[in-house]
Amino acid sequence: MPNTFGHLFRVTTWGESHGPAVGAVVDGCPPRLPLAAGDIQADLDRRRPGQSDITTPRKEEDAVEILSGVFEGRTTGAPISLLVRNADQRPGAYDEMREKFRPSHADYTYQAKYGVRDHRGGGRSSARETVGRVAAGAIAKKILALAGTAQHGAPVEVRAFVTRIHDLAAPAAALEQFPTLAEVEATAVRCPHPATAAAMIARIKEVRAGGDSVGGVIACRVRGVPPGLGEPVFDRLEADLAKAMLSLPATKGFELGSGFAGTLLKGSAHNDAFAPRAGGGVRTLTNRSGGVQGGISNGEEIFFNVAFKPTATIMRPQKTVDIHGDATELAARGRHDPCVVPRAVVIVEAMTALVLLDHWLRHAAQNRTFKF
Repeated sequence: MPNTFGHLFRVTTWGESHGPAVGAVVDGCPPRLPLAAGDIQADLDRRRPGQSDITTPRKEEDAVEILSGVFEGRTTGAPISLLVRNADQRPGAYDEMREKFRPSHADYTYQAKYGVRDHRGGGRSSARETVGRVAAGAIAKKILALAGTAQHGAPVEVRAFVTRIHDLAAPAAALEQFPTLAEVEATAVRCPHPATAAAMIARIKEVRAGGDSVGGVIACRVRGVPPGLGEPVFDRLEADLAKAMLSLPATKGFELGSGFAGTLLKGSAHNDAFAPRAGGGVRTLTNRSGGVQGGISNGEEIFFNVAFKPTATIMRPQKTVDIHGDATELAARGRHDPCVVPRAVVIVEAMTALVLLDHWLRHAAQNRTFKF
């Protein structure tokens, strides 16, 4: 199913950018979880459009409705249906795109695959599809926090943040500590280094004024993940994280731990030496593996980077072709983010939580149910 993600904790998203609504169906959520719309709304508020002067001006409240799977404030084990209605629709802004393909957008490839497409804001290819991911991810985050506390004495914490916009990068030394949510949310660009954040905001405003766009990099750090999550071959933890991140609109790169920089080191410098952990267990003295070895979590902090390209839809005239294959020009209209990266932070967190929870449930099913 191309619109479904996960094995035991399965999420199916639905809806189009300028249709009546978007949402998700979550299947496999454990029963008796305390859950209310407010548990989900906080993350949707971080994702919604129109939240600052560096995002799209589209105004959506993104108020979530829980239609099923919750009774008297607790999940029942039945599918949870989540709905967010689209309110600020302006499909007429996309009339020209009915016959013209936006360069570097999914317009042409959707047409080539299906022979038909929803040109209104890109339909399913729009980042508005991620509303359902964020709603489902908020549920996964809550389960991970409770499960981590119950089983290991500390919640699993997932924290994503912006480290680069265009050619402006936060100093590596300033990002060595696990940032608080307040530090990430302190500025509209969601970079926890204030001086760099100010420069990033100025750059985004500058390129928007010129009808252009920029991309950037989001880092994600996860602490509290126990050792043992993941699979050794095809469903390696880093492979599923990579799939989750690269399934997001505008993503073009993923690296875990040392990533490409690790290719510059010799094994003697790159290897993470093992040592006894205080209180029992095993730890590593360094963490160039990014918390994953052999496709399985090792108990250290998981960290990775995700690269996002510049927004494809820009307000400058660009050469393109129409649905008949004839050369033409397109100056896009509509409301678009000049940089998708700040609003993508919570989406990266959501997909990370979905992967980790799915592997947690799979690990429990394989290793804790049967006694021999």
